Parts: sequence; C-alpha cells; structure tokens
Amino acid sequence: MNQVAIIDMGTNTFHLLVAQWDNYNYQLVCHDWIPTRIGVGSINKNYISPEAIGRILDALRFFKKRADDLRVDKIFAFGTSALRNAVNGPEIVSQIQQTTGIHTQLISGNEEARLIYEGVNLALNLGSEKSLIVDIGGGSVEFIIGNGKEIFWKQSFEIGGQRLLEQFQPHDPILSSEIESLNSHFENSLTPLFEQLKIHLPVILAGSSGTFDTLSDIYCSQQNIRQKETPETPFDIHSFEKIYHEIISKNRNERMKINGMIELRVDMIVVACCLIKFLIDKFHFEKIRVSSFSLREGVL
Repeated sequence: MNQVAIIDMGTNTFHLLVAQWDNYNYQLVCHDWIPTRIGVGSINKNYISPEAIGRILDALRFFKKRADDLRVDKIFAFGTSALRNAVNGPEIVSQIQQTTGIHTQLISGNEEARLIYEGVNLALNLGSEKSLIVDIGGGSVEFIIGNGKEIFWKQSFEIGGQRLLEQFQPHDPILSSEIESLNSHFENSLTPLFEQLKIHLPVILAGSSGTFDTLSDIYCSQQNIRQKETPETPFDIHSFEKIYHEIISKNRNERMKINGMIELRVDMIVVACCLIKFLIDKFHFEKIRVSSFSLREGVL
C-alpha cells in the first residue's frame, strides 16, 4: 500500500493526516495538528504577516520530517481562506516549495466546501435525509446542503471566527449588543443560504470538526460520556442552549475552566457559537450531528 500525507493549511490550525492507500481502501496512520493562527492581526487586510509566515514554515518543516519518517510516498497540501485571499499568498506558496519541497494548492471556497462534504459524508453516512453541513473555520465558513448521495447546494462565506473577532472586537464576556451586531451581520451576509434552506428544508445540522469538536467534548464531559476516537462524536441539540449560555457569559479565564475546552478555541468559540445559535433560532433543526472528519478526510 502507498502512504499519502494530506496537509490542511487552515487559518487557525494546520493538520497533517497520513494514511495507507490502495484502490480506494485506506487506513489512517497518524493525525497531527499545529495551532498556527496565520490570520491573527491581518486577516481582514488579506495579508499574511512575516511572523505568521515563520509559523507556516516551521509547521511545514515539522510535517515534512514527520512524513519522511513515515516514508510517505506523496504529500498533498491545501491552502484555504487566509492563504487564498492573501495578496502575498502566491509568494508564500513559492517560499513553501523552496523551503520544504511541498507543493501547495490554493483551493477555492467552492472546492473547499465539496471536500468538506466528502469528509462529513464519510464520517456520518448522511443517508437519504437532507442535512445542512457547517464548517466554521478561522477565515471562512462553508455551508453545504446534501444527503448521502449528492450535494444540492454549497457556498463558502468569508465570515470565519478570526475575521469576526477582528472585525467586531467584542468585549470579554461578549455584550448582548455585540451579539445583536453579529446577528445583523449574519442576516446581511447569508441571504443565499436562507434562500436554499427554504427550498431544501434540511432538519439535521451536521457540524464539521473545529468548534463542533470542542462542543462535543464539553457535552461528553457534562454527560459523563466516555469519548472514543470515532468519525461521529456525541452531541445533543437540546444541550447546545446551556453550553452556549455558559460560553457567552464567561470571560476567557472562566471559559478555559470549562471541562472539554482547549486554548486553541477558547477565543473563537464565542463568535462561532453565536453563529450556531443564530442558525438554530432562524431555522428548525431536529438534531445536531458532529463529524470529526472534514476537508483532509474528504481529500483522502
């Protein structure tokens, strides 16, 4: 079997997935991730700072060594929102190639959404019912309406957590007036999504990794559920309201004390939860399912 490495170069985190691969059969070998935060301070200027470029190169050197140690045959690397929108994105791709030998593809939001669907469907086996798949990244949010057989609609919106934090600069804890401002922003930005939701009427919200992973971890801790490393992780839509209010009512230090919270997501989870709450309040969803698979498994 060949060994392949897939690198997902997200706005907040870089992921390395290594798998053995043979004629559509695969076995996961390892999954590493590094919090690179490449959008901090400049994401809404569509620019990657020199400090962030340093973190990019450090992360990819580490991933390259890991891949070499595992005798990987081929590396596939994908740049998403922060990199594809950065004026210096192509220059960084060239630097990556020269420094590490890794060829990076800057993929469109549309292609990112398609790959996320593939990963989520692999994890959740979506079946015949339509789901709204939501992947909340640092730079963009991908929305996909689909079932186990096909995608009915997909679109990427540049309203990711890091963009929202830098645009709105909310207090800590966030103020109710700031939540109202976020909701107005969602209302104005997501018109194409609302139109498609009225057409397709999905009743399941399928959350993809990131924030949803952390919400699942918090839920499992509160319910005394022993969590296993599975493609679908436990969550209950009725528990979201309680977790949401706990997150928005606490400051950063208090949020860090919530069992299941991690430092990587302690800031962005506030605005991400505001988006989830907005969607749940605006449309009727019967349940939330959480996929630990996303773009990288979709590539696989």
